[in-house]
Amino acid sequence: MSTPAALQGLRVLDLTRLLPGPVATLRLAEMGADVLKIEPPGAGDASRTMMQNTADELAGRPGAFYRLVNRGKRETRLDLKSESGRAVLLALARDADVLVESFRPGVMDRLGVGYETLRAANPKLVYCAITGYGTNSPFSERAGHDINYIAYAGVLDQIAGRDGAPVLPNFQIADLLGGALSAVTQILAALWQVSRGGEGRFVDISMARESHVNNVVAQVALANDDAAALQPGGGLLNGGVPCYNLYRTQDDRWLAVGALELKFWQALCTALGREDWAQRHWSLGQAIGGSDAASLTRELGALIASETLQTWIDRLEVIDCCVSPVLKPGEAANHPLFNAEVLQALLDDIEAQRQATAQPPASVARLPMGNTSAAPAVSPTSAHPQAGQGGKKPFNYGPWG
Repeated sequence: MSTPAALQGLRVLDLTRLLPGPVATLRLAEMGADVLKIEPPGAGDASRTMMQNTADELAGRPGAFYRLVNRGKRETRLDLKSESGRAVLLALARDADVLVESFRPGVMDRLGVGYETLRAANPKLVYCAITGYGTNSPFSERAGHDINYIAYAGVLDQIAGRDGAPVLPNFQIADLLGGALSAVTQILAALWQVSRGGEGRFVDISMARESHVNNVVAQVALANDDAAALQPGGGLLNGGVPCYNLYRTQDDRWLAVGALELKFWQALCTALGREDWAQRHWSLGQAIGGSDAASLTRELGALIASETLQTWIDRLEVIDCCVSPVLKPGEAANHPLFNAEVLQALLDDIEAQRQATAQPPASVARLPMGNTSAAPAVSPTSAHPQAGQGGKKPFNYGPWG
């Protein structure tokens, strides 16, 4: 018997645009909420044409960006600058559980449909405003985007190369963590209060503030008065130890080593045939960002650089040592972790191999009892465990394998 979606029956009005708000309401829709996306007349949400490819443009359909973050939602158009449009929104708000908007602070009030107006019509309404700097901050009227929010929050400084230059990530941290995820979390908390007989509330999401409060490891360094840990290669999690670092392979790909705990590091050292490295670990006194850590990082880097990425996958993925390939987006999309069809094909292949192993070939079945000379020898020193040997099998990730 299937279980109903957790938010089935929840009614959400989505007045947001671009990325943070639409992703927040998308997550609610994925949990079963009925989301009505409300766009202005005319061009509508600007994300309809943002990153739109030529095929979509010629076909007259919204681009992949818009379709991805707005899937599973109903859609309508309202002109909130008109009396009739405001009247329709007010009527919708009376029956809604949640409203999410992402205008600059004060816009909804000036339109005549701000929180207090909607609250008077529906005291149970959870009203969420997602803004860059919050509704009551010194920067509340300022425009901004993800790059600005993480710059102010001290996050961008912590995403830097060895030369200290900040790296612009193609993953929108403030929009998705500070905006979408924080909005969903606080909306659900407000709905819990409503479910217990309380009234709705105004949820004020500042993407800059939420990014700042989630910059936890940097705040630990500040609390410890450890300025070195804030520099690239100076901390436990930013390149200051060999057991938690990135290494280039022979074919110019990258391997992520996350053997932070001693048991994983020692398992990795054994797999590499370098048991002499096993005691050179931060938990045993190796100075984080110190000379021995830097020296061992170079040694491990030279070893990793001697083989291709697929070789390291084959050798290390079957071992519980927290090592993984740095996949490209297209490769990740075809990984069984994220692709159900690939996962099923992999499971079918493993099951077929299991059944083939369980049934001896006909030639073996005809041998006299006690004669086992036809049984194949299995080398205990095989460097590449396969399915049927421990039940694990390295996955061939890409065309380089």
